[in-house]
Amino acid sequence: MSTFIYLQKERERSLLRRHPWVFSKAIENVKGKVAPGAPVEIFSNDGRWLARGAWSPESQIRARVWTFDCDQSIDHAFIKRAVAASVARRAAHPWLAKQDGVRLIHGESDGLPGVIADRFGPVVVVQLSTAGAEKWRDAIVAGLIQATGCSAVYERSDSDVRRLEGLGPQSGIVYGELPELLTIVENGVKMEVDVVSGHKTGFYLDQRENRELVKRYSKGRTVLNTFCYTGGFSVYAMAGGAEKVCSVDSSERAVVLATENMKLNFGPQANFTETAADAVEYLKNIEDKYDLIILDPPAFAKHHKVLGNAMQGYKRLNARAISQIRPGGILFTFSCSQAVSKELFRTMIFSAAAIAGRNVRILHQLTQPADHPVSIYHPEGEYLKGLVLYVE
Repeated sequence: MSTFIYLQKERERSLLRRHPWVFSKAIENVKGKVAPGAPVEIFSNDGRWLARGAWSPESQIRARVWTFDCDQSIDHAFIKRAVAASVARRAAHPWLAKQDGVRLIHGESDGLPGVIADRFGPVVVVQLSTAGAEKWRDAIVAGLIQATGCSAVYERSDSDVRRLEGLGPQSGIVYGELPELLTIVENGVKMEVDVVSGHKTGFYLDQRENRELVKRYSKGRTVLNTFCYTGGFSVYAMAGGAEKVCSVDSSERAVVLATENMKLNFGPQANFTETAADAVEYLKNIEDKYDLIILDPPAFAKHHKVLGNAMQGYKRLNARAISQIRPGGILFTFSCSQAVSKELFRTMIFSAAAIAGRNVRILHQLTQPADHPVSIYHPEGEYLKGLVLYVE
């Protein structure tokens, strides 16, 4: 038996513009019983059919749209087709087809709300964060195996977002076996990937093109990579001919992995150092040691309620870097907080530069790569923003 959702008056506008979310406050009534994740029919207040979505009774986003086509049923075959189409788009992209590490599914932007899938060589890592994605777990996994021919699928559904859906954490192997050591080649450099206990799905693919840009700017420079995690930017800087690279992260495990990745590419003789320290504190007294600095912190603002404090944190961090970088230095600065807009991020950088009292020019405005697309109807899919600054 179908379940019908009727919206309050004039709350259908976002769905008519193909935005895939229905918030709880937009719903007037629900007819029929529905289990978490099950398909629901969404109607306007006057009875017009609008979309077919997945029910999330514990979330403020009460329904997420699977389709705006009234003739399209939501079943195992539908999910597998959507997965296959998303994988095929990456395979057809000239910049992505030859990469070992690729995001195969990017949630709503690929028509699969709550589904993230990353491929690292022969292994696919999947993350399911919504009730709808959870319901179709078997179809998603089967679709990924069929579309990629991977040797293993590992689940990393252990993010805090699942709590908002009334779901507990879940992780582990769901198909095949993990290799003893998983290494990918990205733009000619080697990186070890820890899919079991690394951040998110094990490695940040969203900075691939920005790492390559760091490489181009690094020749002859002394580089500081803060919040280095496993040292992606550090490896690229050394590959670009940096004179010296220093990596800083608060996690000792991350620092160890960063060291391993540097040795994997350049051996123990390369001129690099790693420090386990709080990056914000470390930046207090770097003086003028560095002429290329990378600031890639974790999300300071995971939701709008903490946006004010987060912006103060970003401003303090950037002011310290701008004030101490050598004249003629290059600063790569990022925010991965979805709550921070491009405009707000740029305004924060203006304030940080004014505090530092340095002349600063924007050389590049950066974002996420093509395998992390943003649906024109769902701007919330855009989260990564960055600037490359020249500091006099």
